[in-house]
Amino acid sequence: MEGNVQLECVQGDITQQGDLDAVVNAANAELRTGDGVAGAIHRAAGPELEQACRPMAPIKPGEAVISPAFGLPNKKIIHCLGPVYNIDKPSDELLARCFQNALWLADKARLASVGFPAISTGAFGYPLEEAADVTADAVHSVLSDLNHVTLVRMVLFSGNDLQVFRKAFRMT
Repeated sequence: MEGNVQLECVQGDITQQGDLDAVVNAANAELRTGDGVAGAIHRAAGPELEQACRPMAPIKPGEAVISPAFGLPNKKIIHCLGPVYNIDKPSDELLARCFQNALWLADKARLASVGFPAISTGAFGYPLEEAADVTADAVHSVLSDLNHVTLVRMVLFSGNDLQVFRKAFRMT
């Protein structure tokens, strides 16, 4: 618990977080179906998601937009474009902005709970431990600004990812 916000790190599937108001998509610039998290979220939400996202695209690294969740068990999906490591610069600031902008969007939408995947650590090549540290710092930096968000959950795919993020969030 940090202030009024509970922080969690769990191993799981971002599309199976039915107790959360919103989940975050590690999106591509065009907000289309892709591989990894984006593919899983689009498949679970259904074809309406891509249609709803078209008018909001393209987005730039660090930006976030919000859509209905369609077939997912959540109210909303927040789409963030993380940086491609060492190509989109400064990578650390752009990654931090993803998390901060997503949390501010959730708060503005009066959502109480948000689930995040590890953004930019897959095909975008961000080193896991560095990404976890940037993520933890970014999340902590905005907690005191939030009026509605009371739960932030990191949903990590593998046990190794979970341990790295638990360490970065000082949950070990």
